[in-house]
Amino acid sequence: MSHTVQKASSGDAAPTGAVDPRLLVREQGFKGYLTEFKRKVRGGELGSIPVVVGLIVIGVIFQSLDSSFLSAGSLSNVSVYIAGQGIMAVGIVFVLLLGEIDLSIGSVAGVGAALWAVLSVSNGMDDTLAVVLAIAAGAAIGAFHGFFFAKIGVPAFVVTLAGFLGWSGLQIWMMGEEGTINTPSGGIVENLTNYYFSDIAAAYGLATVGVAAFLGSSLLDSRRRRAAGLPFRPVSEIALRTGVIAVIAFVCAYQLNQARGLPLALVIFLAVLLFADFVVRRTTYGRQIFAVGGNAEAARRAGINVEKIRITVFAIAGLLAAFGGLFIASQSGGASKSLGSGNVLMNVIAAAVIGGTSLFGGRGKIWSALLGMLVIQSIQQGLNLLGMASEIQYMITGVVLLAAVVIDSVSRKTQKSAGRT
Repeated sequence: MSHTVQKASSGDAAPTGAVDPRLLVREQGFKGYLTEFKRKVRGGELGSIPVVVGLIVIGVIFQSLDSSFLSAGSLSNVSVYIAGQGIMAVGIVFVLLLGEIDLSIGSVAGVGAALWAVLSVSNGMDDTLAVVLAIAAGAAIGAFHGFFFAKIGVPAFVVTLAGFLGWSGLQIWMMGEEGTINTPSGGIVENLTNYYFSDIAAAYGLATVGVAAFLGSSLLDSRRRRAAGLPFRPVSEIALRTGVIAVIAFVCAYQLNQARGLPLALVIFLAVLLFADFVVRRTTYGRQIFAVGGNAEAARRAGINVEKIRITVFAIAGLLAAFGGLFIASQSGGASKSLGSGNVLMNVIAAAVIGGTSLFGGRGKIWSALLGMLVIQSIQQGLNLLGMASEIQYMITGVVLLAAVVIDSVSRKTQKSAGRT
């Protein structure tokens, strides 16, 4: 791609044209990337850097305190534990991109699990149908919240706070006097967190497919951007990125195979992440979410149906909350009156924020759910191995969450002062 700069004549005070500095980065090789990286950091565009550094620090600290922290069994457990709340965190990322919050997420998870248990276990309904109805109920509840927020004008904080209380009551009422309904052995919900693909080809095959998909997607995106005259990644950079991802993917696959194999929970979680990421980054609907989160009035004037976007986003959050509730039921051995309570809501919101999604709307990535849950679950796993009390876990998670919000706030101020927001 050629980029021409008009030279100023001897009588001109300034050149009549300029080149976007991003177009020069790839032409300068790795030196250009280093310069661009420094520019972004100075401008407050930190991306996933803080959370990646945090994960490295967490790994070093806990591994030095307990050599089993990075063992195959420990990492396998983490990969399963992050799935349920991680799926719920994906829904929260959608809501945060609008600049809103959903406080009902834990209660909706509890209602979804309770509905499945009552229909399937207590009343003998087909297990698959009960699961579908439970997830659909979560979507309907989310749309209900979105309607009052988008159409009536009730603040999302108030609507979902009312939902938090109301759906908790419904959950308790649905469970009746039993209090807990155990998951039947071999059922769909029981298998969500207890089924493993023991054949080593499964983990390595998933790693291969993932790396190949990333490579193909990157090359296609680069070709499209080049054809449109936009900045694009050269083959050398794509190869480097693919190599890094390949190393991570195959190391993870090796570790999982040293334990029980590839967990079904992890496969489903990654599938949800990939699909949600595609929706947000590659569809008109996803771009409209960012537009509404950045400036709702401007989005409305641009012809975007703001009410529709808000209602559907809350419906997505409710759907994923109910789905995540089934994972929690699977992990805990059944649905109960207390499922979704405790620190579930805070962990889900914290995961999205710690992973890099802004609380102020219009900025974030779906993969924030994965990164944030890895941080939270890694801390919990490390403290459990050390025999620390749960209150210590709460305090440390709270400190990490506060640090993430502070970084987000400082980043926004830095970008604003640099003229990038």
